[in-house]
Amino acid sequence: MSKPSKTDWKRLSGLDDQEVDTSDMPELGDDFFSRAELHVPVKQAVTIRLDADVLQWFKGQGAGYQTRINLLLRRYMQAQQGNPPL
Repeated sequence: MSKPSKTDWKRLSGLDDQEVDTSDMPELGDDFFSRAELHVPVKQAVTIRLDADVLQWFKGQGAGYQTRINLLLRRYMQAQQGNPPL
Protein backbone atom coordinates (compact mmCIF):
# COMPACT_ATOMS: atom_id res chain seq x y z
CA MET A 1 0.00 0.00 0.00
CA SER A 2 2.66 2.52 0.96
CA LYS A 3 5.32 3.82 -1.40
CA PRO A 4 8.64 1.99 -1.28
CA SER A 5 11.26 3.73 0.81
CA LYS A 6 14.07 5.48 -1.05
CA THR A 7 16.26 5.21 2.04
CA ASP A 8 19.37 3.06 1.74
CA TRP A 9 18.66 1.21 4.99
CA LYS A 10 21.64 -1.13 4.62
CA ARG A 11 24.09 1.78 4.35
CA LEU A 12 22.32 3.70 7.11
CA SER A 13 22.40 0.76 9.53
CA GLY A 14 26.18 0.62 9.10
CA LEU A 15 26.66 4.22 10.27
CA ASP A 16 27.42 5.35 13.80
CA ASP A 17 24.85 7.70 15.33
CA GLN A 18 27.27 10.62 14.96
CA GLU A 19 27.50 10.00 11.19
CA VAL A 20 23.75 10.32 10.59
CA ASP A 21 22.81 13.81 9.35
CA THR A 22 19.79 15.01 11.34
CA SER A 23 20.32 18.72 10.60
CA ASP A 24 16.96 18.98 8.84
CA MET A 25 15.07 17.64 11.87
CA PRO A 26 14.28 19.84 14.88
CA GLU A 27 15.25 18.59 18.32
CA LEU A 28 12.33 17.37 20.42
CA GLY A 29 12.88 18.65 23.91
CA ASP A 30 11.42 17.84 27.30
CA ASP A 31 8.53 20.26 26.68
CA PHE A 32 7.41 18.26 23.65
CA PHE A 33 7.46 14.96 25.52
CA SER A 34 5.77 16.40 28.61
CA ARG A 35 2.79 17.43 26.43
CA ALA A 36 2.80 14.40 24.12
CA GLU A 37 -0.19 12.08 24.27
CA LEU A 38 -0.47 8.57 22.96
CA HIS A 39 -3.82 7.76 21.38
CA VAL A 40 -4.35 4.06 20.79
CA PRO A 41 -7.86 3.27 19.59
CA VAL A 42 -9.53 0.34 21.32
CA LYS A 43 -9.67 -2.71 19.08
CA GLN A 44 -12.81 -4.80 18.94
CA ALA A 45 -12.95 -8.32 17.56
CA VAL A 46 -15.56 -8.70 14.81
CA THR A 47 -16.58 -11.23 12.21
CA ILE A 48 -16.53 -9.86 8.68
CA ARG A 49 -17.19 -11.61 5.41
CA LEU A 50 -14.73 -10.75 2.66
CA ASP A 51 -14.47 -12.06 -0.87
CA ALA A 52 -12.01 -14.96 -0.88
CA ASP A 53 -9.74 -13.32 -3.47
CA VAL A 54 -9.61 -10.08 -1.47
CA LEU A 55 -8.64 -11.91 1.71
CA GLN A 56 -6.10 -14.03 -0.17
CA TRP A 57 -4.51 -10.88 -1.62
CA PHE A 58 -4.19 -9.23 1.80
CA LYS A 59 -2.77 -12.40 3.35
CA GLY A 60 -0.35 -12.63 0.44
CA GLN A 61 1.16 -9.31 1.50
CA GLY A 62 2.54 -11.02 4.60
CA ALA A 63 2.06 -10.69 8.32
CA GLY A 64 -0.07 -7.80 9.51
CA TYR A 65 -2.80 -8.13 6.92
CA GLN A 66 -5.53 -7.37 9.47
CA THR A 67 -3.71 -4.17 10.46
CA ARG A 68 -3.50 -3.15 6.78
CA ILE A 69 -7.21 -3.81 6.28
CA ASN A 70 -7.93 -1.68 9.37
CA LEU A 71 -5.68 1.12 8.06
CA LEU A 72 -7.48 1.17 4.71
CA LEU A 73 -10.87 1.27 6.43
CA ARG A 74 -9.63 4.11 8.68
CA ARG A 75 -8.41 6.13 5.68
CA TYR A 76 -11.73 5.62 3.95
CA MET A 77 -13.57 6.71 7.10
CA GLN A 78 -11.40 9.83 7.40
CA ALA A 79 -11.92 10.69 3.72
CA GLN A 80 -15.68 10.43 4.16
CA GLN A 81 -15.48 12.67 7.22
CA GLY A 82 -13.34 15.20 5.37
CA ASN A 83 -10.38 14.53 7.67
CA PRO A 84 -6.92 14.16 6.17
CA PRO A 85 -5.30 10.76 6.77
CA LEU A 86 -2.46 10.59 9.29
